[in-house]
Amino acid sequence: MRLPLEGIKVLELARTLAGPVSGQMLGDLGAEVIKVEQPGRGDEARHFSPPEWEGESCYYLSSNRNKRSMTVNLKTDQGKQIIHELAKDSDVLIENFRTGATEKLGIDYETLKKINPRIIYLSISGFGRTGPEKFRAGYDILMQGYAGLMSTTGEPGVPYKAGPSVADLTTGILGALGVLAALLARENTGEGQFVDSSLLDGQIMTLNHLATGFFATGQSAKPMGQGHNSIVPYQVFKASDKNIILAAANDALWEKVCKAMGWEDLLQVEAYKTNQLRVANRDRLVPVLAERFAQFTSDEICTKMDEVGVPCGPVNAVGEAVTSPQAVARETMANIDHPKIKDLKTPAFPVKLSDTPASVRLHPPLLGEHTDEVLSSLGFNNDEISRMREDGVL
Repeated sequence: MRLPLEGIKVLELARTLAGPVSGQMLGDLGAEVIKVEQPGRGDEARHFSPPEWEGESCYYLSSNRNKRSMTVNLKTDQGKQIIHELAKDSDVLIENFRTGATEKLGIDYETLKKINPRIIYLSISGFGRTGPEKFRAGYDILMQGYAGLMSTTGEPGVPYKAGPSVADLTTGILGALGVLAALLARENTGEGQFVDSSLLDGQIMTLNHLATGFFATGQSAKPMGQGHNSIVPYQVFKASDKNIILAAANDALWEKVCKAMGWEDLLQVEAYKTNQLRVANRDRLVPVLAERFAQFTSDEICTKMDEVGVPCGPVNAVGEAVTSPQAVARETMANIDHPKIKDLKTPAFPVKLSDTPASVRLHPPLLGEHTDEVLSSLGFNNDEISRMREDGVL
């Protein structure tokens, strides 16, 4: 079965998370991805631990399957020439250097498009490649704060970051989306283009209605703890045994909650008749619901809600989530053959394609595992490769 991106060649000069996530997504869809790493140390994510699995960083393992790894010292003239040779035959290049660094190295878009006018150049950064702060570095936690996310999470006065690196992950996914759009456009124009994906832009996109709401009202959204600024009840409640989530997102669902739980008295309260009234009176209603839910187990509540079609479920730990029957049935974790790790599992490609499904073909590569193989394909012989190693090029 032909994969969607079979025949597409990707040169990945990215490290840590956002760029490698883009490369992995393209690789899952069939692209041939060559990951270029720094000799000796490799991708910084190789050293982000704990947790580790047989000495390999789980951070790295989760974002680098379906790639081949080679080491190249980009600060050497011969290293730069190797990148130029690889770029000649590449459809896509991914990089996440600081703004201005690729120009100094001679591997920027303007240089490479002269070598290959069809190349699609995905450039990932913290603040974007334009604007007054384009030269600033931007890691995930910084961008969660700078782009407004942390101001809307947690309890009032105590900002919280999201557990996973959501700014990096969002940017990587959007970067892959940009590459797909550019590949489609190239079918019509025959030309590649520059794709600029930043953590700032991606994180602001996820603010969604909160960003629009600011321009509508002039007021910034405040943190709501476990609640929602526009819907009540839409939050976490503590059952007698564990936390559950109730999402009664409209008046019809609210009525179902009350009837299923035997709380028809709440339907008679004028202050709770509509969602707007419930939002205005959340400080009055939520404590009442919290006290009542605490009298039931999580299974009792969720069963009652499932029977009437109200979204409800437990707050699962990571282990409970990834081993749940539904997650297993959906094959949300990919099983990967690895030379060092038995039964390696990483999050799978999250979209199911009926005719051309994504696939796992290569394990997350060991550092420089394919250097000789890639250089041989460029015409270098064993003696030349050995000399390059002696000269610090590889």
